[in-house]
Amino acid sequence: MSSLTSMFFKAFSWLIAWVIIIFPALSRASRAPDAPDKIHFLRVGIGDAILLESDGHFAMVDAGEDSDNPRGFDALAFSGYEKEVLAYLKAHAADENGKVHHDFVIGTHAHSDHIGGFDTVILDPDVTVDRAYLKVYDSSKIKESEIADRDNQEVYDQMVAALKARNVPIVSKLNGKPFTFGNFTVTLFNTNDPKTTEKVGENDQSLGVLLEKNGTRIFLAGDIENTNGDETRLAPEIGKVNLLKLGHHGFNGATSEEFIETLRPDSCVVTNTRDVDLRQKFAMIMKICGHKKIYVTGIENGVLAVVGDGGKISFYGKIQK
Repeated sequence: MSSLTSMFFKAFSWLIAWVIIIFPALSRASRAPDAPDKIHFLRVGIGDAILLESDGHFAMVDAGEDSDNPRGFDALAFSGYEKEVLAYLKAHAADENGKVHHDFVIGTHAHSDHIGGFDTVILDPDVTVDRAYLKVYDSSKIKESEIADRDNQEVYDQMVAALKARNVPIVSKLNGKPFTFGNFTVTLFNTNDPKTTEKVGENDQSLGVLLEKNGTRIFLAGDIENTNGDETRLAPEIGKVNLLKLGHHGFNGATSEEFIETLRPDSCVVTNTRDVDLRQKFAMIMKICGHKKIYVTGIENGVLAVVGDGGKISFYGKIQK
């Protein structure tokens, strides 16, 4: 085979594989089976808003970007998703009286694309929350450039104020001890940060969430990166998973080869938009794990994972209007 033919064959093979990944032809969520255990990955731009559902119980991991811009920065003039997130909760997690009850909420870290929408959710009169898991935001650990450019302190303060206004207990001293949620066992990772004098980005503080159910293992990586070795440190503790929500939306610095080699996910979900080029990251995952399905919330219009036993997970798209 000539070198030119070989190059053409490789390029063609890559194109076919890329089309299969990007357009996995998920069925509409309306066709999903009536199963007790689900994870709803909402489409909230480049951000996380994840609804957990198990045996009639509900909880949230992050709540998407907000519309607030407390310091009037152009870089913070985002289109928030508070209304979309709240509407989704009332459509999919409300009881017969229109009330939404969360056993808990988790704020992975103090970035607005993760916890910005929580104050709106928590303060809504139709929503109640039993407890919140939220690490204390410590600006003394954070790089000055990030403090100047982002509203970390503001979104953290807004979430805390909302929780206090609704008398929701805040669990800030986290120990990583597993707890039960419906049919799931939940374990929080990166609860204690390694001591260092070097200033970091807030992503370095991000929690990860492991969900386990009768042999099925799912890891929601928040914005955990490997810039300071967090993935290297945590990967052996997490181990093999069936589903991985990629850290930091699939961007460089997160989801390292070492991390993927250790977790070896069967499927991945990426909380990102349709216009971000993630091909290099996807190619790396495929190279390590073989041909695996990778679903992007912005392309699928949200992703619903129906969680069975023994590693069985079914995926559905088009979960949002």
